[in-house]
Amino acid sequence: MCNFFSLISDGNGKVYYFDSKLRKDKKLMLNFNPDSHTSIATYFGFKDKQEDKMNKYEYNPITCVFVKDQINTKDDSKQVEEFCRQLDFKTIIPELNIKTIVNALHIVRKKNTPSKKEIQLLKECHCVWARVGASVGASVRASFGDSVGDSVWASVGASVGDSVWASVGASVRASFGASVRASFGDSVWDRIGANFRASVWASVCSQIGTMFIIQEWKYVKVIDGKYPFQCYVDLWNAGLVPSFDGTTWRLHAGKEAKIVYEWNPKKE
Repeated sequence: MCNFFSLISDGNGKVYYFDSKLRKDKKLMLNFNPDSHTSIATYFGFKDKQEDKMNKYEYNPITCVFVKDQINTKDDSKQVEEFCRQLDFKTIIPELNIKTIVNALHIVRKKNTPSKKEIQLLKECHCVWARVGASVGASVRASFGDSVGDSVWASVGASVGDSVWASVGASVRASFGASVRASFGDSVWDRIGANFRASVWASVCSQIGTMFIIQEWKYVKVIDGKYPFQCYVDLWNAGLVPSFDGTTWRLHAGKEAKIVYEWNPKKE
């Protein structure tokens, strides 16, 4: 297993793992995977049969899920789990900004009708989409690059994506997918559907981006140091999920992802 965050123990609560200093040693990382149990064991001198005597654990700091991967000696999982829950993950990934995962469709709004400010945010999303389009996720991933690592990206991406994409994606699709498909036909829906899925996924990726402290963002212009996808985040935190089918932007709200606003940029 190579999931972030991986560590091993000696059965007596003594843990071994790659901290930030080791993870940022590029020469060292050419030969080691920072979230590989074997790499951790080898680096700290537990090779071959010695590795087989070490307990192996994983902990996801975003979801707070602790996993006992292998117990090969005395079970010290309670000690190790307590260690993980109290660990300052800035000492592991300084760029990581751990925060609670929010599903926008679970937010109860006082009024479903968006405010003028929220409509303006949707128009900002359109401007971002025109510049970056479906590459929001690529921008987030490329912006921290090797400084964070693939295992961290996979862990954070899965934590946010799996937690909200299934419900957000399914709910928003169901809210207007069938009627749009019936109106345009399968051939047009193939294009609309791709745009639609990418636009909703951009909202999810924008949340992933807020979990990293990054000064420079790739593929998109940063204005006055502002997070380039903040418009998506602000709508999300207000309980609104934007979608775009290639022609019309929509805002969805509530557990059923009802359409609460529609806007066609070409009609303005």
